[in-house]
Amino acid sequence: MQDVVLPSDLRFFSVLAMAGSLSAAARELGLTTAAVSKHLSQMESRAGVPLVNRTTRRMTLTPEGELYLEHARRILDEIDELSELLGSSKRRPEGLLRVNATLGFGRSHVAPVISKFVAEYPQVAVQLQLSVMPPPLTDDSFDVCIRFGEPPDTRVVARRLAPNARLLCAAPQYLARRGMPVTPHDLTKHNCVGIRQGDEAYGLWRLTAGSGASSKTEAVKIRGNLTTNDGEIAVKWALEGHGILLRAEWDVRGYLEDGRLVRVLPGWQSPNADIYAVYSQRHQMSNRIRAFVDFIAAQLELADIAPAGRHEPGGSVRQSQRKRKITP
Repeated sequence: MQDVVLPSDLRFFSVLAMAGSLSAAARELGLTTAAVSKHLSQMESRAGVPLVNRTTRRMTLTPEGELYLEHARRILDEIDELSELLGSSKRRPEGLLRVNATLGFGRSHVAPVISKFVAEYPQVAVQLQLSVMPPPLTDDSFDVCIRFGEPPDTRVVARRLAPNARLLCAAPQYLARRGMPVTPHDLTKHNCVGIRQGDEAYGLWRLTAGSGASSKTEAVKIRGNLTTNDGEIAVKWALEGHGILLRAEWDVRGYLEDGRLVRVLPGWQSPNADIYAVYSQRHQMSNRIRAFVDFIAAQLELADIAPAGRHEPGGSVRQSQRKRKITP
């Protein structure tokens, strides 16, 4: 009886799904597009079902393809981790590491850390993908995701890498022209630079003054004539005097220090979006993943992306005990 699944098919299909097209997979695997198409056809013939929907513009997985990919990635991860467990505990990290991060933070902080990491551990091959929206926590396409805000309760490990407050700020020329807001409600009279990112309600800023029982929170519906999904562009617009911006501290700290931006409503705080490294429970024993998370935590602390005194020693690790219901 012919084998339905061959060991060589697992890594091939994982690469194909990550690449998103036959031609991209061919480049990744060092093959011709025709060879990739032939390999896929042979897999589908053995399986007896189509694994991929092909069109001239895109490639999507069938339900059977999704099932195949889920199991293939889990098996490949288990093989890699078994190799590490059987090897010496002193073995240096090696193998493929897939990392996801947001566009701005990924460019300015994660990519430089990866450069240093592979110089320290040349046997690790890192694939970095930047995206506006973080992938779902159930997505196995990445080994480690660098995210803002503690993830919702799910079966993942979340290590806090650094604190990250979000600050209201504006250029001095804008404030000279329009005046400094005194209360959160004053923001409704100002031009505010909007950012559409993540799952947050767009155009609604929640601000809190005080702490504990004496704290008070106001939700302000902002308006403005400039909106983007790219934080770097939003900061540039604020620097050019277009309006008030709510942005992560790591992204505006330098401009606040040199006076190109000024804090607005400093007595009011927006919910923090601390920086976390998130990975699956089953990757806890992976030498390369543990090494990378330790490395990036140390590098971010050295970089001092938050003001002195705000770092908490030994970033927290939180592993949820309940499964989050998965919805399509």
